[in-house]
Amino acid sequence: MSDYQLFQDTRKCIGCLACEVACKANKDLPVGPKPCHVVQVGPKFIGNLPRASYIFMPCYHCEKPWCVDACPTGAMQKRPKDGIVFVQADLCVGCKACIRSCPWGAPQWNKETKKVVKCDYCMDRIDQGLDPACVTVCITHCLSFGKADAMPEIRRERHARAIASLDHSAFSGISNI
Repeated sequence: MSDYQLFQDTRKCIGCLACEVACKANKDLPVGPKPCHVVQVGPKFIGNLPRASYIFMPCYHCEKPWCVDACPTGAMQKRPKDGIVFVQADLCVGCKACIRSCPWGAPQWNKETKKVVKCDYCMDRIDQGLDPACVTVCITHCLSFGKADAMPEIRRERHARAIASLDHSAFSGISNI
């Protein structure tokens, strides 16, 4: 795994796709490849209301990335200092072996350059002490980015805030067991 993690609070995501747009703009990508993408689940009816959920899908920067192993030229690499998996474009010959090897669909084909692109957590921004582009534009703040060891704390804080905001009168008829 990478030293970093990107966490999504699915309860807050409204599927606006600002993260996808910011990612593409940061990487100057044409129509087509999406290094991060939002997958809509649903809609399905909950009660009598239609509801949809949105799942943010970046690269997961695997501990043992299949895409790196599959790349015959060494274009797909894992940074030793922090475990971020990235494409060194000048080494990519467009064989698409990394695309076929990734179970998550993280590597994407850029028709214009005839090379592979993928989420690299905007490592150019990280190296400057900034968050990835997708996180900076998230209007609901459902995306969080940071060191992997800090993510459990972020999740606990969000969970605690969610519980604190509940209308506890709805639970007044429930007894403690």
